[in-house]
Amino acid sequence: MSAAAVEHPCDDDPEPMLVTANRLMEQLPGYRVEIIGGVITVAPPPDGPHARALTKLMRPFITAGLDDGESAVLQAIGLWLPGGPEDYAIPDLAVVDADFDGHLVENNCYDPAVFRLVLEVTSGNYRSDLRNKVAAYAEAKIPVYVVLDRRHGRLHVLTEPTGCTYDSHEVYAPGQSAVLPASIGADMTLDVAELVEAGRPRP
Repeated sequence: MSAAAVEHPCDDDPEPMLVTANRLMEQLPGYRVEIIGGVITVAPPPDGPHARALTKLMRPFITAGLDDGESAVLQAIGLWLPGGPEDYAIPDLAVVDADFDGHLVENNCYDPAVFRLVLEVTSGNYRSDLRNKVAAYAEAKIPVYVVLDRRHGRLHVLTEPTGCTYDSHEVYAPGQSAVLPASIGADMTLDVAELVEAGRPRP
């Protein structure tokens, strides 16, 4: 899904970005609206292969027991970001502490401290997922950021957030297994070939 920036009209007293973002969500049902780095982006609904890849990705997290007990596996949960006064993101998938309900910040978004992992499946917005969101999630100190890059057929695993980047950035190709840090709450590997294939359009 391609993400487009939204510019505010010039006037003496512009409305808060959150108000604009929420108005856009009402006007565009199914679209994903986020504020990252002080910029509102709007992405259309994902295509079928994106949804298929996301389903394939959810299964190993659930099988590993991360959706029970001390953690939960959730799609499209709001993440409040420290990069700006109104910044937030809505990652495709997240592993969060089970008590996340008690950490609501604002605008249906939760404190980054409860997030163990966030995951994005790229569409037309792959540059945002591999650049803007890297900086945003690192600044929020999200311990693990995983990106399924459908355009290039690779899986990225970023760990050790420092400042606006991650000190560790591993890239996995089909034929390899991506090992995720045990800090998420379980020992897990992801089959890159299976995920890349799931994200491809089929004839």
